[in-house]
Amino acid sequence: MEQGGSRRNSAGLARDIEVLEALGRPEAVEAGGLGVVRIAALTGRDKAVVSRTLATLADAGLVDRDPQTLGYRLGSRLYALAARTAEGALARQARAHLKHVTEVTRETAHLCVLRGGNVLTLLSELSPNQFKTTGWEGVTTAAWCTPSGRVLLSDWDRESVALWYSEHGRDEPVLEPQEHTGAVRSGFAVLPRPSTADSPVHDLDTLLAELAKVRDRGYSTSDEELERGVVAASAPVHDFTSRVVASLNVSAPKERIGSQLDKLGRIVAAAAHDLSVALGHTG
Repeated sequence: MEQGGSRRNSAGLARDIEVLEALGRPEAVEAGGLGVVRIAALTGRDKAVVSRTLATLADAGLVDRDPQTLGYRLGSRLYALAARTAEGALARQARAHLKHVTEVTRETAHLCVLRGGNVLTLLSELSPNQFKTTGWEGVTTAAWCTPSGRVLLSDWDRESVALWYSEHGRDEPVLEPQEHTGAVRSGFAVLPRPSTADSPVHDLDTLLAELAKVRDRGYSTSDEELERGVVAASAPVHDFTSRVVASLNVSAPKERIGSQLDKLGRIVAAAAHDLSVALGHTG
């Protein structure tokens, strides 16, 4: 009986997490919340089940319900709990550095961390340009096909990378251009995502080669790997133990960066170094 109850509780927790993740999507943030029908569609759950889950989460303060639109959004208690984590402290420390690199490059900057096989964007600072890549906060995508992911793996030993790649090397990018506000926009047209064949990583050996480049140059770049018309550069952020704890990433329209992608990489690496020093890194 106890084991059966444990399984039911685990299933309930998984359902709660799915709902919270749906409310953390750019679509929900941009709209100020989502209704039960849309959340049910995103999670693949029955509307009645989703409604009960939302009611439970609302009672716990983990989601808030707008009394006028009846839409749900992430609750203040959830943000308060997140702010107490080590990554919350990292994000607070990083905000000024992201703002600085955005001022220098006039492009959108992001702070990212590793979540299993994915890169999660904790924080974004938007470019002042009208034509830009926009915020990815709360969005995840497969680490192997992104410069941030390669940066986050760059201090791992070969055996750890091999084990990680055996589990996550075939993960598909989690990106939906129709809904994702991080896509580059020209007017109202969202440029299509390229094939994963455009990535320089095709197997473990090519991943290891890319990680060696990160260690040699101090940054990683992406030229239209994840989205058409988008380039990016990422650099590692180290803590006081010299461990890579995050990546600082700048993404931009390719037409504006042109042939200066490596210059962008050096700027990002310098900003990541400054943030690392602020975190106590002395290497």
